[in-house]
Amino acid sequence: MFNSIITTTTSTLTINTAIICLVSALIMGAIISTTYMCSGRYTKSFATSLILLPALVQVVIMMVNGNLGTGVAVLGAFSLIRFRSVPGSSKDICIIFFAMAIGLATGMGYIAFAFAVTIVISIIMFALAKSSFAESNNNEKELKITIPEDLDYTGVFDDLFAKYTKSVTLESVKTTNLGSMFQLKYIIALKDETLEKVFIDSLRCRNGNLTIVCSKQQSDLGEL
Repeated sequence: MFNSIITTTTSTLTINTAIICLVSALIMGAIISTTYMCSGRYTKSFATSLILLPALVQVVIMMVNGNLGTGVAVLGAFSLIRFRSVPGSSKDICIIFFAMAIGLATGMGYIAFAFAVTIVISIIMFALAKSSFAESNNNEKELKITIPEDLDYTGVFDDLFAKYTKSVTLESVKTTNLGSMFQLKYIIALKDETLEKVFIDSLRCRNGNLTIVCSKQQSDLGEL
């Protein structure tokens, strides 16, 4: 069923075979890119790269054509791309590996197998992105409080945290404004979301009405 359309008895690559593999890789790249865009935030450059990546890998695999020396050179070229790219999330790494695997399959001529894998993995990826699987149940937020340098932050907000939050963790303390102020970073979970403004107003009375930022907790892009 999943037979290669590339004959192994000869090293000649026909135009029809090359066109079929190239068009198939582009179509499957478009499917992968669409699945990625439907599963969350994305950028145009990354989405378009996903369309082209399977086709580029397919061309490289066709050119290698079983040559060990060329294969090692290609492997070295792929490793250089990793060090010239910005850190991404586990989702980005997975989708890039997905696109490269499809390019590898089409480059070897297994078009039907590549299409089947693309459809199945895309459906699973879309379903997982839209489901609540592995989502955190707590509504944690990131709280940043700026205080003057003469204010001892140790325990200064403890009574307010006890009144308005279920949990609180001091993540970091850093100086700002040439050392004249401190910025405290907390991870908190509010008892009642409707009292967020009252909570912030109470904090403002303690920190001298300096900057307070309460936002959704940001995940680290480089974290798997």
